[in-house]
Amino acid sequence: MVQLVGSLRKELADSVSSCRVLVVGAGGIGCELLKNLVLTGFKNIEVIDLDTIDVSNLNRQFLFQKKHVGKSKAQVAKESVLQFCPEANITAYHDSIMNPDYNVEFFKNFMLVMNALDNRAARNHVNRMCLAANIPLIESGTAGYLGQVTVIKKGLTECYECQPKPTQKTFPGCTIRNTPSEPIHCIVWAKYLYNQLFGEEDADQEVSPDTADPEASWDPAQTAARAGASNQDGDIKRVSTKDWARSTGYDPVKIFNKLFKDDIMYLLTMDKLWKKRKAPQPLDWAVVQEMAYIQEEVSGQGLRDQQVLGVKGYAQLFCNSVETLRSQLAEKGEGAQLVWDKDDPPAMDFVTAAANLRMHVFSMNMKSRFDVKSMAGNIIPAIATTNAVIAGLIVLEALKILSGDLEQCRTKLLVPCALDPPNTNCYVCASKPEVTVKLNVHKTLVQSLQDKILKEKFGMVAPDVQIEDGKGTILISSEEGETDANNSKCLSEFGIRNGSRLQVDDFLQDYTLLVNLLHCEDLEKDVEFEVVGDAPDKAPPAPNVPEEDKNIANGNQDSALPSTSSKVPIEKDDVLIVDSDEEPSSSTMEAAVEMGGVKRKLEDVETGGAGSKRKRLFELPINDDDIIALD
Repeated sequence: MVQLVGSLRKELADSVSSCRVLVVGAGGIGCELLKNLVLTGFKNIEVIDLDTIDVSNLNRQFLFQKKHVGKSKAQVAKESVLQFCPEANITAYHDSIMNPDYNVEFFKNFMLVMNALDNRAARNHVNRMCLAANIPLIESGTAGYLGQVTVIKKGLTECYECQPKPTQKTFPGCTIRNTPSEPIHCIVWAKYLYNQLFGEEDADQEVSPDTADPEASWDPAQTAARAGASNQDGDIKRVSTKDWARSTGYDPVKIFNKLFKDDIMYLLTMDKLWKKRKAPQPLDWAVVQEMAYIQEEVSGQGLRDQQVLGVKGYAQLFCNSVETLRSQLAEKGEGAQLVWDKDDPPAMDFVTAAANLRMHVFSMNMKSRFDVKSMAGNIIPAIATTNAVIAGLIVLEALKILSGDLEQCRTKLLVPCALDPPNTNCYVCASKPEVTVKLNVHKTLVQSLQDKILKEKFGMVAPDVQIEDGKGTILISSEEGETDANNSKCLSEFGIRNGSRLQVDDFLQDYTLLVNLLHCEDLEKDVEFEVVGDAPDKAPPAPNVPEEDKNIANGNQDSALPSTSSKVPIEKDDVLIVDSDEEPSSSTMEAAVEMGGVKRKLEDVETGGAGSKRKRLFELPINDDDIIALD
């Protein structure tokens, strides 16, 4: 391979050779990017990726070969690149970028961060970490033949979360088959399963673990014993899923046990997968049938489609739908196929039941039939050529930044376009992040506020919530067990009413958000809350809060330039930089420090300043009956 460094002017070539860059992700885009970086002359590169190499990666991730299957993507990518550029200094991390070890101080070691991620949660988190670290980020992504590259710089451009993103519709095959982490992964798996059992079989839509995959480091002779699979209940064999199902007469109980017990037990033998992930829990049909009724209460009222059944309910729905689809297939005759249609009740019942059972196995909250139907969509294939083009554009944008020509950076879509300025309504990168939430304070539980609003909607990791009531009441604490007794109580029980304000801090992300609450009793059916446009004047100011304490700009104080203010001109020297990566990190000035179970801003740990997490000014009486156990 020919290096391109000779074509760069000397000043730029020196910058390229000396700067440290971080590449987050070593998959489709990451492989191409690493190759481009070393051939351009970048010498000091660090790459991080949690995943291991799957057989399905080999058609486009050219740094990997069949002999590498099961090994760390980051480590193998490093070794492969060093074969044609041995003078490069590459450090590989087989880890999650959301590990607290990769904090703001870690990010500040780099001049550039280049994103090669495949999921939104990691992008959101890294976006926030780099806002705090004040590092430029080059964000990228592909979907089939479409791709995008953009530069993010605080105070000058939009951050990753300034604009709402459409629902993600593309996912790696290994995630679908082995390590689902989101409900959509399970829904896609269930659609694949429908086609494998009743529709047109597609080798790229396999749903069972691959017995030939060497990722698991066990003795093959022990597989049967460790997985506990039986020939009677559906051992994992080298036959197609449809042929196996036919051999059982489409027995729903055998299919259930194979998918949710035997296959899961087999996955558990892949020890490497579960070292840093929560392991799945197998489901056995007989055990499910013995579950007490109280575990199977229906969540939600109203239409059947909007209810969430329990495990036992979905197991029965799975059984019924398999029997119905088996009859439909038999009526069509030998060799016939069914076509999945979201408007076909038996097909939709099957996908809903299978997806929810898999969600339960992988410790996710189950979804209603309505939610599953709305989330089911087409899967867009990954294209090697698109990855290569996007990786090339990333390097071009990096060269502009190193040349000091940030104004020449462009968002690359079908045609180049100028970078957009920050969104003045962004609740992440604004000078004083603020958002308004409409909900019913008499019905919304503290647990729902934490899980559904702060974590799921606003992407926080470990939020601390204080009510701005002049007393400093702590509603939610990120320290384990400190406020668990509050979880089952409604917000109104803490004096929260229309116009109340909450200050929410996530010390890991160095992120502070002011939440205005509007009480509403006429939300649409099955809607628990609604985020409305920024409305800071709809809620009264907090009592007894000094004016100087109200500036809660995210990131360090040097990064507190109000990027959305029209009153303060942005000078060239004042421009601040944003970076993004795959995992959460702590901030420069407010690094999440855990000492004795207490998380405080770094400067306050050192000085004992007032910025440490606020103490309760009064305690609510807690009865034993109020305490609930949380997993």
